[in-house]
Parts: sequence; C-alpha cells; structure tokens
Amino acid sequence: MKKKISGLLVLLFGFGLISMANDSIENVKIKKPETELNIEVKAAKTIELEQQTEKIAIRSVPPLEKTELEQQKRLPAKLQVGLGEWLGQVVPQEERALLIQGFTLEEEEVYTFLQGPKSWERSVPWSGEWCTFGVRGNSFGNFGCGLCCMANIYDTLSPYEVSPWDMCEYAMEASGYAPSGKSGAIDWGNIKVTLSSCGMNCDVYFKPDTYEAFQNQIANVKSAIVLVCSSNDNTYWKKTPGHYVNIWLYQKESDTVFLAEPGSPENNRSRIPLRYIYDALKTSSQYQYLAVAEYKEQDNTWKSNCMTGAWNRP
Repeated sequence: MKKKISGLLVLLFGFGLISMANDSIENVKIKKPETELNIEVKAAKTIELEQQTEKIAIRSVPPLEKTELEQQKRLPAKLQVGLGEWLGQVVPQEERALLIQGFTLEEEEVYTFLQGPKSWERSVPWSGEWCTFGVRGNSFGNFGCGLCCMANIYDTLSPYEVSPWDMCEYAMEASGYAPSGKSGAIDWGNIKVTLSSCGMNCDVYFKPDTYEAFQNQIANVKSAIVLVCSSNDNTYWKKTPGHYVNIWLYQKESDTVFLAEPGSPENNRSRIPLRYIYDALKTSSQYQYLAVAEYKEQDNTWKSNCMTGAWNRP
C-alpha cells in the first residue's frame, strides 16, 4: 500500500514539475515579444530624440547680422576670397552663374588682365606669367591684347576663371585661330566664334554713323571689345596702329566707361569718356567692335576653371 501511495506521490510530483515547466515556457513565449517590442519602442524614441536635438541645434545657430549680409553682397566676384569662390563651395555649379548674374556688376568685380612682360617684371596687379609664353617665337606680349579682353569677359561674366593664355589655347581649338611667328593678333571672326562657345551672346559691329547710336548700344550691353587706332584719333592713344581694349559699365551722368587696357598698366582700370572710344575706332578694319549682350551657362561648351601660370592677383 505504501508503495502505491509512494508511486502515486511520485506521479503527482512529476505532473507538477511538467506543469511548472509548461508555465515557464509560456511565460518565456509571452515575455519575448514584449521584450522585442520594448526594444523597438526605445529605438524609435531614441531616433525621435536625436531628430529633435538636431532641430534644436539648427535653430540655435544665430542668423547673420544685417551688416554681414550687406558685406557679402559687396564682395568682389572671384577676386581673392570673393563671391565666385564662396559660391563654388556653397551651391551647385549650374546655379552659380544665375546667382552671379543676379548681382549688380561693379568696377572691382571686372577682370582687367595685362599682356606685357614689363608689368610682370614689376609685379603689377593683373599681370601674369603668360607674357613670357609665345607661339613660334612670337611673344604673347606682342599679340595678346584681344585674348586678354576675351579672358576679361569670360572671367567677369561667368562663374569660371582662366588666364589669357588659357583663352589663347582654347581659341586655337574652338575657332581655328592660328597665331604665327610674324602675326598673332586674333581676328573678329575667331573672337566671336570663341566667345559664343563660351556662352556669350555677342556679335560684331561697324562704327555707327552717329555717336548717339554708339552711346545707346554701349549703355545696353554687358561689355564690348573695341579696336582703336591713333590714325583715326590720337586724343587718348598715341602711335597705335591697332589695339584691342575692353570697356565696361557705361555711366550716363559722366558719359564714361570703365577701361580694361591690356597694353597700359597706367591707363588700366580707369574711367575715360566714351567719346574717346568712338572717335578712335579703327575704320580700316573689317569690323570695329564686338558687343556682349549676356552670358548663358547652358550655351557654355568650355566651362574651364583652370588658371595656367602664376599671376599677380589684385
């Protein structure tokens, strides 16, 4: 009898252990999804907290003072720590040209490269190592005035920066320009083809019959390359059989233009009467000037931003 009771007790004890084991398994099964859910909730809360922290950090950055904003707007484009360099670090390439075009052009933003070796030797601002380069023994200083003017226009109106020598090499590629050992000056056709492929809306013109017509046109374009000659008028240019200069920023009140004079560091970056230009236009040339109406980034097939050679940056 005791054996039966003992056996029954053993069976009951065994059933109790099995029941406890089943309860433990059920508890584990129930608690496991709860634990995973808690982890997911905690992770979501952590991400939300980090996002809120980032928003708070962004809001905590103080806005620029009005004077700082005004100072940024006055910064010369691409000169030293200028607008072009800042834009290049902040906005995409395709938007830079639009932003630069939105700023009112001022004299300090205009590029005015010099072509001669004496300026380079004296470390005159805007002179560069390109004056020592040449083609078939013909020095750049002898024929580079038109190329300096073209580089002025490209660097001022576009978001890129190149040297006059870079412009020379590109003109040879884009237009068939071929300076020789005796004659290196670029002609009107090559100037137009090259600048057009650089995104410039430009055309060549004859000297208008009246000064007023010339005056009105220059007042309504971005820039112009003009060919002057002392044989037509020597009021300003002396002993000059033919020379390209670049004019900008016509002022109606003074009837003057801002002069980029690649052959004269003394006259470079000065204001002169527009009448001097009109009177000295070389009428024996096929054309007398090229006017640039605007720059269009989408029409620029070059988009070079490589300054070849050392130069004296202002």
